[in-house]
Amino acid sequence: MLDVGCGTGTWLHIARGFGVQDILGVDGVAMAASQLLIPPHTFRVVDLRTPWNLKRKFDVAVCLEVAEHLDARAGSLLVETLTAHADEIVFSAACPGQPGQHHVNCQWPVYWQQLFNRQGFACSDAIRWKIWNDADVDVWYRQNMFVARRDAAAGTEERLKAVIHPDFLQHLVFAEAVSVATQRVKSVEQGAMPVAWYANSAVRAMAAKIRRRFLPA
Repeated sequence: MLDVGCGTGTWLHIARGFGVQDILGVDGVAMAASQLLIPPHTFRVVDLRTPWNLKRKFDVAVCLEVAEHLDARAGSLLVETLTAHADEIVFSAACPGQPGQHHVNCQWPVYWQQLFNRQGFACSDAIRWKIWNDADVDVWYRQNMFVARRDAAAGTEERLKAVIHPDFLQHLVFAEAVSVATQRVKSVEQGAMPVAWYANSAVRAMAAKIRRRFLPA
């Protein structure tokens, strides 16, 4: 089993618990041995933005919530690299609007499906519906996960649906509120508001300061 973007090796650690001994995790960030949940010799650092080759194939590769951190060109290279290392790939990536650090290429599953199709892989989201109502699984996996397999009929399979899990709505609403607030602050700092707004704001702020200082709570 290969895990691309493995972090500390959580998925591989679980796989070992089920008896999978031949594992390898790669990530674009170095991890101290003390942080790893897998043996240090089963972890490698690679630049996920460029092509890389481990000179072997695996029964299955896992790449979960990683691709959205790479730009479109690097994301396409990631799919090519995954398909060169395994004939079955469990994949998920953030949907549009999904909050997170350095999310630069959030796409619906069909975007990634098309990239896998170009490499001769057909995609199925049957796994998504099996875990859809399992609250023990993080909601972004339940919403975004699918499986890509090497298949001569690649490209003719049903297109993966763009869906939002009900449990994910609160994350999207919060992200939108933060975005609006951030844009508002930027507008104020950049002097985009009318002059009267800044004058009134200063007066209101001073009045509030005086009330806090001299009036009882």
